[in-house]
Amino acid sequence: MGLKKMGAILGFVGFLMLNELLVCMAQGNVHYYDFVLKETNFTRLCSTKSMLTVNDSFPGPVIRVNKGDTVYVNVHNQGQYNVTIHWHGVKQPRNPWSDGPDYITQCPIQPRTNFTQEIIFSTEEGTLWWHAHSDWSRATVHGAIIVSPAAGTTYPFPQPDAEETIVLASWFKGDVPAIIEEALNSGGEPNQSDAFTINGQPGDLYNCATDAESIYRILVDYGRTYLLRIVNAVMNEEIFFGIAHHNLTVVGLDGAYVKPITTDFIMITPGQTMDVLITANQSLSSYYIAANPFFDGESQFNNSTTTAILQYNGNYTPPASPPMPALPRYSDEDSAMNFTASLRSLASEEHPISVPQNITTRMYVTVSVNQLICPERNCSGPNGNRLSASLSNISFVPPPISVLQAYYRNISGIFDKDFPNEPPYYFDFTQQNMPSNLSVPTQGTKAKILNYNEVVEIVFQGTNMLNSAENHPMHLHGFSFYLVGMGVGNFNDQTDPGRYNLVDPPEVNTFGVPKNGWVAIRFTADNPGVWFMHCHLERHSSWGMDAVIIVKNGSTSATSMRPPPAYMPPC
Repeated sequence: MGLKKMGAILGFVGFLMLNELLVCMAQGNVHYYDFVLKETNFTRLCSTKSMLTVNDSFPGPVIRVNKGDTVYVNVHNQGQYNVTIHWHGVKQPRNPWSDGPDYITQCPIQPRTNFTQEIIFSTEEGTLWWHAHSDWSRATVHGAIIVSPAAGTTYPFPQPDAEETIVLASWFKGDVPAIIEEALNSGGEPNQSDAFTINGQPGDLYNCATDAESIYRILVDYGRTYLLRIVNAVMNEEIFFGIAHHNLTVVGLDGAYVKPITTDFIMITPGQTMDVLITANQSLSSYYIAANPFFDGESQFNNSTTTAILQYNGNYTPPASPPMPALPRYSDEDSAMNFTASLRSLASEEHPISVPQNITTRMYVTVSVNQLICPERNCSGPNGNRLSASLSNISFVPPPISVLQAYYRNISGIFDKDFPNEPPYYFDFTQQNMPSNLSVPTQGTKAKILNYNEVVEIVFQGTNMLNSAENHPMHLHGFSFYLVGMGVGNFNDQTDPGRYNLVDPPEVNTFGVPKNGWVAIRFTADNPGVWFMHCHLERHSSWGMDAVIIVKNGSTSATSMRPPPAYMPPC
């Protein structure tokens, strides 16, 4: 073989090796985790109970990656219940098989079995989280995901001196699966939680709580800046959060950066994550970190306050009672809405955004709490009926196998492909005392089918069915989307679009639909697969405030859903 030919071959081989290296670099590093789910005893508020946890911890372990990495998590179910795990805010490009919601993308992982999930990170950067997505097991099965900048890049703000993860959650003294099972059987409201927690501890304001045993402490040095990665894993309440005498600078939301906002408090909905900077610039002392609910509805809720301590290092006499942050009143709708309305994407050269402009599919989706008629009027909901919830007057019914399996295998009779672009009838959605016949939804397992690369706008309209209007945090799997507009009252399709922010709207995966108001979101349907859309107030999702969005394959293998893994949990 001639030297010239040999050189050409070696050059081609070298090109292939370099190309493969570049592809590997583009895909990032690979990480492996084992999640062992089992019952573990925990004592809080003078009460001990056994509850499902991951690796014996509450909250569960933190997953740490860099932007663009891939993670394999082998989930071992050694508990008593079926379970699934969802990677909240991770888009999972072309990979719905590992997204996690039960009977949507997979059948549950049964006790004494395991399932390895592949989590593919793409454009996300910041704080996300993972949680169980079956019944109410996410109350105790959840943890943070930290996505650091890719190698060779950094934050769009000064490098913090240190960081701290803060997970807000609900604490139930009772057995959580039994609580929701009883509520679904009776048709009434589930028992509310007994406390909120910060990193697993309720704080020292609850009965039978002592400072030494029940409060989480963050130690800080004067003059240093800290990045707080905040996750709201609370089951059924939005949360106001603050730190006494310290400003909070919000720099990230749902795995994307925002223009910095300096504030006394944040309002964070269940499912949301926020990246917040604080500077330890106050007198050496201890200061309360506090979180209490924002709730503007009519039903019962946990109106309590969980606390932690921001404690300065140094020599000083700790105060007998640390100062508390001044948080808004639980029903302060203006404070909640004004905070949300102030959020803007960073939209910089290094972190650009692309707000969809030429809409091809418009949807108008009503969000309602409803009732299903009990013939004997012997249920525990309003008027002796059963509490329900719906999107566009359709209350979701979980199928016997996963929607993804039925779609991929072309199995008929599992779901319908006719989720509507608008509700079945129009009226004043926010009026008081609606006729009772309007409050009864239809039931079904329905999906909205989108072609690949369709440009979608969805307006979510809050309603006042049963006089039970409240803020609804809506979450869409498989996508981040732009929150381009929000307002109170009924959406006006002639005037309200003129007030949209199409320049720097926040890019989110979870958002609050205001009480008796609306929000508008936009996204491009460029992630083929089956994706869940639901309220992140757990009781509403359990009642049927859910739907499925299916994005069809594109014209190439690179724009098509990946094939299923060799093993998926059976039903």
